[in-house]
Amino acid sequence: MYSIMVLSEKWGAMIKLSHIPSILVGMRFAIAPLLVFDALNHITSFWFIIGYVIAVLSDIFDGIIARRLKVSTAKLRQADSWADICLYLCVAISTWLVYPQIIIDFRVPLLSAIAIQLILFAINLIKFQKFPSYHTYTAKAWGLALLAATLGLFGFSYANTLWLAITLCWLNSLEEIAMTLLLPTWQCDILSIFHAIELRKILMHSSEDGV
Repeated sequence: MYSIMVLSEKWGAMIKLSHIPSILVGMRFAIAPLLVFDALNHITSFWFIIGYVIAVLSDIFDGIIARRLKVSTAKLRQADSWADICLYLCVAISTWLVYPQIIIDFRVPLLSAIAIQLILFAINLIKFQKFPSYHTYTAKAWGLALLAATLGLFGFSYANTLWLAITLCWLNSLEEIAMTLLLPTWQCDILSIFHAIELRKILMHSSEDGV
């Protein structure tokens, strides 16, 4: 009886731990609109920076924890990607509310970054009927650049770090477009174009064996 109770407690603890990645993703969805709310009066408080940093940390750790707990599912990773889109859309709206001139000054590179992302989404939707969810190394680098750009802008009114973020957006988008064209089926958590090439070989070999 005692052993059953111990096993039950351990199982309950594991169930609670397994919810952590989903909670972190949900936290990002919750924080994102609060950033816009803080920017509605055309100025942001210290809490904007705090909230944004917490959101970025949740983005870093949700995947790590999910893999450690072995609960990293395609559904969770897709939700993670949507949370990222929601967060950065709200950051963009906040930037327009607080620093509209920055948006105007960077309109051409920003529009080019939006365009290449839309092309990536379109190719994935046409080929796989799903949005991309690769979580590549270049995406992580882009996320860090966005962190630096957002902190620079809202913390110090410094905008030039946006150039780095936009450049990495292009690099990431081009890599993921190439990966989408290479891979025969939709995949998530493919870290780079090199990993995609190796996975393609495995999938094609498996397909040939199955014929």
